[in-house]
Amino acid sequence: MSPPATSSHPGPTLTHCPYCSLQCGITLRPTVRGMPGPLALEPQEGFPTNRGGLCSKGWTATSLLDHPQRLLTPLVRVVRGDRTSAFRPASWDEALEQVVEAVTGAQDAYGRDAVGCFGGGGLTNEKAYALGKFARVALGTAMIDYNGRFCMSSAATASNAAFGIDRGLPFPLSDVARAEAVLLVGSNPAATMPPAMQHLDAGRAAGATHVVVDPRRTPTAAGADLHLAPLPGTDLALANGLLHLAIREDLVDQEYVATRTTGFAAVRDGVAAYWPDRVERITGVSVADLRRTLEILTSARSAMILTARGAEQHSNGTDTARAWINLALALGLPGRPGSGYGTVTGQGNGQGGREHGQKADQLPGYRKLADPADRAHVAAVWGIDPEELPRPGVSAFEMLDRLGTPGGVRALLVLASNVVVSAPDVNRVRARLGALDFLCVSDIFLSETAELADVVLPCAQWAEEEGTMTNLEGRVIRRRRALPPPDGVHDDLWVLKALADRLGRGAWFSADPAAVFDELRRASEGGLADYSGITYARVEAEQGVFWPCPQAPAGEPDHPGTPRLFTERFATPDGRARFARVEHREPAERPDAAYPYVLTTGRLMAQYQSGTQTRRVPATSQSSVAPEVQLHPDLARRLEIGTADVVRLSTRRGAAHFRARVTDEIRADTVFVPFHWGGASAANALTNPALDPSSRMPAFKVCAVAVERIGDPDDDALLARPPEHTALSATTAPTLNQQLQKSRRKDLPVLAKNRFLQGVFPFTGEGLDKPAAIASELAYVVPEGVVSQALYLRAGNTTDELVCLVLVRDGVPMRYFPVGAKADVHVPLRVVEDIDGGSAVELRLLAPEGLAGTVVVDLGLVEH
Repeated sequence: MSPPATSSHPGPTLTHCPYCSLQCGITLRPTVRGMPGPLALEPQEGFPTNRGGLCSKGWTATSLLDHPQRLLTPLVRVVRGDRTSAFRPASWDEALEQVVEAVTGAQDAYGRDAVGCFGGGGLTNEKAYALGKFARVALGTAMIDYNGRFCMSSAATASNAAFGIDRGLPFPLSDVARAEAVLLVGSNPAATMPPAMQHLDAGRAAGATHVVVDPRRTPTAAGADLHLAPLPGTDLALANGLLHLAIREDLVDQEYVATRTTGFAAVRDGVAAYWPDRVERITGVSVADLRRTLEILTSARSAMILTARGAEQHSNGTDTARAWINLALALGLPGRPGSGYGTVTGQGNGQGGREHGQKADQLPGYRKLADPADRAHVAAVWGIDPEELPRPGVSAFEMLDRLGTPGGVRALLVLASNVVVSAPDVNRVRARLGALDFLCVSDIFLSETAELADVVLPCAQWAEEEGTMTNLEGRVIRRRRALPPPDGVHDDLWVLKALADRLGRGAWFSADPAAVFDELRRASEGGLADYSGITYARVEAEQGVFWPCPQAPAGEPDHPGTPRLFTERFATPDGRARFARVEHREPAERPDAAYPYVLTTGRLMAQYQSGTQTRRVPATSQSSVAPEVQLHPDLARRLEIGTADVVRLSTRRGAAHFRARVTDEIRADTVFVPFHWGGASAANALTNPALDPSSRMPAFKVCAVAVERIGDPDDDALLARPPEHTALSATTAPTLNQQLQKSRRKDLPVLAKNRFLQGVFPFTGEGLDKPAAIASELAYVVPEGVVSQALYLRAGNTTDELVCLVLVRDGVPMRYFPVGAKADVHVPLRVVEDIDGGSAVELRLLAPEGLAGTVVVDLGLVEH
C-alpha cells in the first residue's frame, strides 16, 4: 500500500513548531537548491502567537529529521512473544500481520475490551480523530485514552462544569497584553513557552501588574511584581481565601454575579471559613500578600486569572480549578474585554487532542459517548449503527494499571506516547506493560516504552505530514508537509488504515488527511467544538480559525470563528456560569517521619515532555541539560548536601537519583525535580498515582519524599542506568542539517565564553514609542561561527518614572524589560532564542519624551 499523495514544497513551507501548545509559526526552506531537504528553519514574524520568537527547542527541531537514531523500519522480536530477545528489522506486512494476529487473538479469547489504544496530545487533529474512530469502529473496544489525561483533564473538567465548554484560553493570547492585572497560578511560561512572554512583557511595559503563584521562584515569578510561594497542594485554600477577602471587602461584582451566574450563595457560605489567618497557616502565604493580590486584581480595569499544571495536577485538581474559577466569576472577569479566566494548555495539540475522540468517554466535537443523541450523530457520519459503538471506558492510569489482569487490556497499541517516563508510579506501569500479551508502539525513536514492545512501528515526523493542530487559544492551524518521510516510513493515518484493512474494516477509513479532516468537520457539526465551518483553505488564508466555527447556511457568508467566548452568554443551557462550593483538603499523601519533605515536579525549558525527542538533540542547549533536584540552602545544610552532589529521593513507590542544585528559589520544605528523564533519574518513579475523583488526573505535583546524599559530584555511575537496548545509548553523530548550517553547529565541543554589555549611562527619553540608542557599549555583533545566548539582565533607573529597556536583534525587539521609578530589576533569562553569528544585538531605551536620568545596565551573554 502506498501513502496518499500530498504536496512536498520545493520552496518555503509555512508550518508550525512541533513542540508546545503555543505552536509558533515557522518557515522551512530547503538548504540545497532543487532538493526537498535538509531544511533551514526560521520563525514567522507575522504569526500572532510567537511574532518572530522561538525557544531553543523550536530552533533545533529540524535536527531530528535525519537523526542517526531515528527508526526507519518496523522492528519485531527475534523470538516472537519473548520480549527479552533482541529486535530485528521486519517488513511492514510482517509487522502489521503480527499486530492483527495479536488483536484478533486477544479479542477472541477475552472479548472486545481486551484490546486497548493509548494516544497522545501531540497527534494532529486528523490522527486523534482517526485513532478514536479506529478503537470504536475497527476494534469495537471501549479501552482508549491518551496522555492528555495527565495534562489538561482537571482544567477541562472544571471548565466544562463551570462554563459548559472547555477551551484552554477563551480569548486570543494577544489579549494577555491588554490585561492590567494578571494572576498566573502554577504556570512558568518563561521556561515552558518562552515566546509567549512577549505578550506578558508587553502588558508590563504598558503598566500591567503581574502576580505569580508557585512554590519556586521561577524565571516567570522572578519577573513578576509579586510572587506567592504556597506549600504545594494548597492552591485551593489560597483561592478560597482571596474570595473570602473579596466578599468581606465588598469587592464582588454583584451585578455580574446576579445576571450571569448561578450558585454563588453556597460558595459564599463555604469561603466564610477561609479567613486570612487560617489561609496563611495552610498555605504559608502572608495575610499582607493575600491583601495585596486582591488589591491588584480589583483595582485594575481589566484582569485575568490563568491556571496551569501546578494548580491542576493534584488529586483535587478539578476542585482547585473550580476555586480559581469561582474567584474569577465573583470579580466579573470572564467575558469582559481584556479579562477572563483561562488554563494554559501544555502539549502541542493538547487542545485539539482532547476534542475529537481520544478520551475514554468522548466522541468528536466534544460529544459524549454516553449521550444517545451524540452517539446517533457520530454513528450516522461513520455509517454504522449507534448500538455498535462501545460504552465509555476507563481513564488513562486506570487502563494502564489493569493491563494484563482479568478484565483488563491484554493487547495494547500506543501512538505518540512514552508512558514509561510520563505516567505516575512508572515502576508499577512498567510491570503492568510486562504483563501484557502484546504491546505495539508507534514512534520516531526507540523510546523507553518502545523498548518493551513486541512490535515497533516507525512513523513520519511533523515536517513530513499534513494535518491540523489546535493551539492553546483554540486556533486551528495547518501543519504542512515540507519533505517526504524516509523510504519505508509512513504516518499514523496510513498505519491505522492498513490495520483496518487487515481487520476487515478498511472501508470506514482513509489515509488522506484532507479526507479525514472533512469527515471530522461533519462529525463535530453541532457539537461544542464545532469545526464544520473550518477548511484547510480558510486556515491558511486567515492564519488559523478559532472554534467554534459552524458551517454557514448555503448562500450566507462564512462564520468568522470565535476568538472570544462568553462575551454574551456561557455555553450552558441557561447561558449562566456555575459557581461550585469546593473545600480544601490535604493532599493524598502528607509528609511524615519516614518521608519528611514535599516533592513537586515540572518542566525545564530545554526539554519537552518525556524527552524522547529533545534528549536526542545534539545542540548543547538541549543535550547538556541534566536532571537536577532543587534544594533550599537550609535543607541542603541540614542534610549535608552540596552543589552537584548525587542525591537519592525516595517515596513509597520508588527511588531516583539526581544531582543537587542548591538554590534559594524554592521553599525550604519542598524539593523539585524535572520529569523529562527515565532510567535512574525518572521523576515519575516517585510520583503518586492517587486520582482526582472527577477528572482522573494523577497527583503529579505533590507527594511525601525522603532525601539523602549518596555520592560526590564525580560519582557519575550513580546517575547511569544502562538502557535495555543500545539504540538509546548510541553516540549521536552530527546530522546533515547541522553539517550544512555551519552558523548553527552545536554538536561540536566548544568552550563557552561570557560577554557583558554593561555600564552607567545618562539618557534623555525620545518617547514611549521610540526605542532609542543608549550608548555604543550596549551594541554588539555576534561573531560568525558562534551562537550567543542571553543569560540575565540587571538594570537600575534613577528617575521618578517607569522606563523600559528593549533587547533588539537585527533591529527587531526581542524582549522588553520594565524598570520601575527609582527601582531596579534582575531578570534571569535563558528564555530568549539563540542568537546566531552575524546578528547585531543592542539594548535600547523607551522613556517619556524629554525625561532625563541615568540607567545602570548589565546584560550577560554566553557564547558557544
